[in-house]
Amino acid sequence: MERQARGSGPTAIAGTSATRQAGENRAEDVTEQDRASQLRRRLGRADLRAVPETRRALRELLRGWGRPGRSETAELLTSELVTNALVHTDDDAVLTATVSPSGLRVEVRDCAAHRPRPRVPSADEATHGRGLVLVESLADTWGVRAQGGGKVVWFELGAGAA
Repeated sequence: MERQARGSGPTAIAGTSATRQAGENRAEDVTEQDRASQLRRRLGRADLRAVPETRRALRELLRGWGRPGRSETAELLTSELVTNALVHTDDDAVLTATVSPSGLRVEVRDCAAHRPRPRVPSADEATHGRGLVLVESLADTWGVRAQGGGKVVWFELGAGAA
């Protein structure tokens, strides 16, 4: 159930680039990667207060992105990934959101090795079980990759219209 990211490269914190050589810091040398802005947040084990706090922080990160419909979708999908990590694992998680001129990538890393799968929820599950179905439906691309003893669940939204 893993999809590959289209055009994804290394993630950099705003103003830095892993490929920049010494003496290459001239303004005209700024690349798309250098213009990226990043949010990184540790999410405490089972701390569901982190969900609205994460939405607010992401909204602030996306304020200058200029794509309101995509920003609302990003908040919803991020909430789903964060909630899943906090409800279905027994440890902290880490959120990383990177916005660049080409789009947004959100990753949530946790320490559980089991891979989540989208599933159609039953009628008696109320609002539970719909998170990954939403991610699969609304994200341009998404996936899961193993990392250490855990995994990273991620999605991307391109900068195009909603």
